[in-house]
Amino acid sequence: MKPTSEAGAAAEGLLFSSIALRGLELENRIVYSPMGQYMANRDGSATEWHKIHLGTMALSGVGLVFTEAAAVSALGRDAPTSLGLFTDAHEEALAGVVETCRRYAPAKHAIQLWHAGRKGSMDIPWHGWRQLPPEEGGWLLSAPSPVGFPGRTNPLKVLDKDDIGEIVQQFARSATRAARASYDLLEIHCAHGYLLHSFLSPVSNRREDEFGGSRENRMRFPLAVFEAARKAWPADRPMGVRVSATDWIDGGWDIEDTIAFATRLKALGCDYVTASSGGSDPSQKIRMFAGYQVDFAAEIRRRADLPTMAVGLITDPGHADYVVRSGKADMVALGRGLLREPRWPWHAAEMLGGSIHHPDQFMRGGKTTVWQYSSALKR
Repeated sequence: MKPTSEAGAAAEGLLFSSIALRGLELENRIVYSPMGQYMANRDGSATEWHKIHLGTMALSGVGLVFTEAAAVSALGRDAPTSLGLFTDAHEEALAGVVETCRRYAPAKHAIQLWHAGRKGSMDIPWHGWRQLPPEEGGWLLSAPSPVGFPGRTNPLKVLDKDDIGEIVQQFARSATRAARASYDLLEIHCAHGYLLHSFLSPVSNRREDEFGGSRENRMRFPLAVFEAARKAWPADRPMGVRVSATDWIDGGWDIEDTIAFATRLKALGCDYVTASSGGSDPSQKIRMFAGYQVDFAAEIRRRADLPTMAVGLITDPGHADYVVRSGKADMVALGRGLLREPRWPWHAAEMLGGSIHHPDQFMRGGKTTVWQYSSALKR
């Protein structure tokens, strides 16, 4: 995970050094996080919005752009206009988005696969982010146990062994579709109280069969998902997992559980872990500050010997560079920060003396000394 040039990295900030994951090389360590847009068609297909939005992020200079999380089934969505990747139409639409973005910017592209589980069937955020009951088009929620997310009242479907096996295959089928859509990197969402995390956490998993009880049993389903998706995903392309490193609840999933999970994931071919946290229960007690989750990434990196991606209120370029330079994480992902300021990588390059790709068409907008123009991209 070393930059291609140690001398160059020292001169310009390690944040702007390249990094290799399997057969993929990223030009810098800045990542745009998967941020839900709720602008898909009601069948789950990407729209022109995704071309505009993700094109903006690709032109920002980040090394890797995540499309928002894509559900592996209709019941896996969190809202009616959430993105899906479980039909031919979904696959075709996303392939078009990636092709358009690549035509104008060198950023690599990633997608996250998920199932919302017991936190699904919600109205979109700007309509109040309330639960949609069945009589308003809502749907049955999938869960490990008859324990709903607090405040949600939609009927629960407690998954049996056959249901679990089918969802494992849904992730695998969606991974195959993501590969055909030409994504460079795949991430499995095992965080924030969604289905896979709800099986990991004792807060939500009260089962007494082979998928509940001990930590090993609670990891069984998420590990099976990862293994099936890894087999469906091309061997030369990297694949990672987003985790909630802790539930922030006494007796919940914690960093020791996460280290054990990451170690098992590595043995199955996991290339990195994104260290987030929380989401199992609103009673969580989180002390938030700039980089409040970075130490989780550092622990996973050190103890599980896996590259990590740090997330969580990282907004200052100097801080982002420190996270990478200090060895706490290998990449830094920004979500809300890049939504607020899509030119953040340009400003970071100016501040840190970094080198970053920048469209020729925007060359009059700033300091040309820190930008690599993209003439070679023209086709």
